[in-house]
Amino acid sequence: MFKKTLSVVSIATLAVSLAACGGGDPKTSGGSTPAPAEGNKVDANKPKPEFKALIQYGRFDPNAEPVAKYLNEKTGYKVTYEMLPVENADEKLNLLMANKEPYSFLILNATQYAKLAASGALEPIDEMVAKNGTNLKSVISQASWNGAKLNGKTFGIPQTGSGVIANLGLFVRQDWVDELGLKAPTNRDELYTFLKTIREKKNVIPLTGGKAPMVEQIATTFGITTTWNEANGKVTHMAEHPNMKAYVEFMKKLYDEKLIDTEWSINQSNKVIENFTSGKAAMMPNGYYNAPSIQNALLKNFPNAKMDILPLVKGDNGKAAAVGSASIAYYAAIPKWAENKEEVLKYLDLKLEKDIFKGAAIGEEGVHHKLENGNYIPILPKFNDEWNNASSFLTGVDEKNYPIYWQARVRKDPILTNAFTKLQENAKGSMVTDPLAFAPPIDAIAKNAQKLNKLMEDTLIKYITGAEPVANFDKFVTQWKAEGGDDMTKAANEWYAANKK
Repeated sequence: MFKKTLSVVSIATLAVSLAACGGGDPKTSGGSTPAPAEGNKVDANKPKPEFKALIQYGRFDPNAEPVAKYLNEKTGYKVTYEMLPVENADEKLNLLMANKEPYSFLILNATQYAKLAASGALEPIDEMVAKNGTNLKSVISQASWNGAKLNGKTFGIPQTGSGVIANLGLFVRQDWVDELGLKAPTNRDELYTFLKTIREKKNVIPLTGGKAPMVEQIATTFGITTTWNEANGKVTHMAEHPNMKAYVEFMKKLYDEKLIDTEWSINQSNKVIENFTSGKAAMMPNGYYNAPSIQNALLKNFPNAKMDILPLVKGDNGKAAAVGSASIAYYAAIPKWAENKEEVLKYLDLKLEKDIFKGAAIGEEGVHHKLENGNYIPILPKFNDEWNNASSFLTGVDEKNYPIYWQARVRKDPILTNAFTKLQENAKGSMVTDPLAFAPPIDAIAKNAQKLNKLMEDTLIKYITGAEPVANFDKFVTQWKAEGGDDMTKAANEWYAANKK
């Protein structure tokens, strides 16, 4: 729910890597190199320049990766890679840029991109893309390009990821639900009764959780979905949502009646999972990506246990909503002082040629993946051994096809597959995305979001747990607005007005 906001505010926090998984095309494996796009043909007798790239941190040697070797072979360009460190990455990046290190291109998170562009360290690429960006213009949407524009200029190639997907759900002990003869709740009143029955009959924590005050599957029943919500052509931060106070009051009611974890304010994520897998709790919010480890731990403790994910709970308007993740994760940028800038752009464009990109994203068919019933299935362990880190080499994606290729990553394990599939089925027709998902880094948000998110989270937790009276809610909103909330809202609406469809 806070993904977009957090991605642009913490320069010390790198965005979560997109995992690339199994799949490929026989045209990309062995044999002759696929022909580059027409606009990128180069003199075969002229040696191509060698490039040096700076990428985000990963626990592997990028120059030893099969994907790096594949790209060198298929494009004809030799690229060597260096990584930012895991700690103090932004300080290191600033030092490298101050020294004008001879990188050909950089993979940057949103904050890094905005700061370097503002400092004059990045080359505008609009003219180069117009001239030599045949693939770039074809496979990257205008919405994504808009999200790379700063003061009217484009300084990097926007990289989206897996498409719009639902990540989170309410994991439940289905064996207990069956034992008690309960039906999945369809609205908030039924959810309350569901939790109350579990508390009375099983004497466990009905819903465990920790730290964050917002439970997506409950907040959506109040119409609170993403960080920014759109209504009547305007965007409003969730802190000012007209139903936020009612949501907090409902959560306080659950807390007071011990229907949610009494240690919610201090539980870390590992404690939440431990409560569920040790039999202390019946439900918890979590992501599909953790399903295998959660279910395996649960079955180790209770061999006959069953885990499932609850369907969406409808809101007061009779409709359900699921939060769909969508954003620009990274930007591929060219330093102002880089040599052969036009050739660098040609290389970045060539990487998005259909067959080359498919092979880079998901490997070779029959080796790293197979195609079954239209689905890409990773071949293990070959895929994990050779193509697991492929996403680290992306510099823009084929936005139509990559979400299809990417789903190979959730087919590595049947538990993972089932959890992912269940969440997407639950969310079908109900997905809501943040109206600022594809906004470029916005200065007022970058300056204020981190401190205001903390203010909101800390204050709402106090209201829910009774440390402060909910009667003070309006006071909190006034403080939130005064300390930068109004500035964020003004800037968000300026961008939205200029870019909405």
